[in-house]
Amino acid sequence: MHTKKVVFIFMISYVLAFKMQAQYDKTNPNYKECFVGSTFAMLGNLLPTEKPDFIQLNIGYRITEKDVISIEFKTWKYYRSLGIPYGKEFTAPEEKFPGHIKEKGFAIVYQRFFWKGLYTGVHVMSAWQSFINEEGNKIDDGFQVFNTYRLGYHFKLFKKAFFIEPSIAITHRAYHTTMPDSFRVLDNGRSKFFFGEPGLHFGYNF
Repeated sequence: MHTKKVVFIFMISYVLAFKMQAQYDKTNPNYKECFVGSTFAMLGNLLPTEKPDFIQLNIGYRITEKDVISIEFKTWKYYRSLGIPYGKEFTAPEEKFPGHIKEKGFAIVYQRFFWKGLYTGVHVMSAWQSFINEEGNKIDDGFQVFNTYRLGYHFKLFKKAFFIEPSIAITHRAYHTTMPDSFRVLDNGRSKFFFGEPGLHFGYNF
């Protein structure tokens, strides 16, 4: 249900923005090299249950018209293995951890633009974890390297002052430390990759 809503928002945003300009010209005197932004994924904090408490801040710099680097600071929590694919298991009660995992960290991001606003991006995140049981007590700490490989389109809004970036991604748990047994038993055998994660970033150029 929640996944369908996210995909719907992604598709509507893409259609509405399709006719907008999506090019930057570095020779333009109004060219903006820097930006700050975040993601509409934070709307998930409005969910009635299993709120992710998601917070993200992006700060970026346009090296060239085609090459962009940025850093993402983020924190969130999740209640199931990140390797569960879309389908019946995705929200199955029996797949829920006995508590949740709280993460905080930062990602280094590189974007490469190919045609107008079409881009690919690689996000490499270092994430520090806290394993919280059902009573709200921390039972262990952990660490993971969480990568995201993204394909998206950059649309400028309001005279190029703002932008949105609908995208689709593959996420990759490249490395993580051993989970507590009560969490590990629900993560064992799950893929380290997740395919088809929608994204909708936004930002302000300056």
